[in-house]
Amino acid sequence: MATILAIETSCDETSVAIVNKCNVLSNFVASQMAEHGQYGGVVPEVASRRHLETVNGAIAAALEAANLSWSEIDAIAATCAPGLVGALLVGITAAKTLALLHDKPFMGVHHLEGHIYASYLTNPDLKPPFLCLLVSGGHTSLIQVHQCGQYTTLGRTRDDAAGEAFDKVARLLGLGYPGGPIIDQLAQTGNPQAFSLPEGRISLPKGGYHPYDCSFSGLKTAVMRLVNQLKATDPDLPIADLAASFQETVAKALTKRAIRAALDHNLSTIAIGGGVAANRGLRQHLKAAGEKHNLEVLFPPMKYCTDNAAMIACAASAHFNQGDRSSLTLGVQSRMDLSKLQTLYNATRGNG
Repeated sequence: MATILAIETSCDETSVAIVNKCNVLSNFVASQMAEHGQYGGVVPEVASRRHLETVNGAIAAALEAANLSWSEIDAIAATCAPGLVGALLVGITAAKTLALLHDKPFMGVHHLEGHIYASYLTNPDLKPPFLCLLVSGGHTSLIQVHQCGQYTTLGRTRDDAAGEAFDKVARLLGLGYPGGPIIDQLAQTGNPQAFSLPEGRISLPKGGYHPYDCSFSGLKTAVMRLVNQLKATDPDLPIADLAASFQETVAKALTKRAIRAALDHNLSTIAIGGGVAANRGLRQHLKAAGEKHNLEVLFPPMKYCTDNAAMIACAASAHFNQGDRSSLTLGVQSRMDLSKLQTLYNATRGNG
């Protein structure tokens, strides 16, 4: 099987990994979280500069950890969409340069497909079709996986992504950035039933609600109004209870939609991907619901929930093994629907 070196620089982690099929030989990750935390969010220009400063060392570290030479690498991959354009350019330029220098095939990878393939890193025998609940700071989608490169989006957020909602609510509570880990930690000591918060639903033109789409902007607004009401009587907010109630509402909303989508489409497995997959509330609700409905629920290890190059290499390996190759003229895109994914490989399919 092919050995792939992949570079991931779509947001604020610089990661380089080497993977043979689903076996991770090395996975170097340099996070910029602490630096961006002082600004309350990711600053694209700062992220791009840090990637530029870090990527060469990350490549060397990944090769050393895997104890491999360039002659043992079969292809070079990089995330090319979606993401921050400047950040993506650092990774894809490094990958193309290495491909030219060492005469290796180049593979452009869709970031969301990488999150889908994170489950394969610890479950290499996972077989489609299955449902992927992808929940991160920038994306929240329910995706039916047919096979490598073929996906159907069954549901998605209509406004804020789940991770984005965690960040915004954390800011309302004065907890800093990123919000997900902080809220999750506080929720462990809070009462999830302390406050009743609304579950965002998407109305259909002919009545009723969309079974799989979700909305989190209204929930964020409800938390803001609740915080203002509580502050009017007592400046000391019950932060743990607020965090637990918010997390409970998000976890229940995502779980209900994922379980219904799996049952409606006769899918026996739900694989979770993205940074919010690390959330303990979501894990507890999905595992319990999965057991109730005889569904297998797969969560990647914590280290593969957030952005990492191992999942990108795993996705690239699947495409490589079915003959896909990318052109060295491939560019980056800030947005790209999964339905357009195969266009990343059409230019030079089968070459290299």
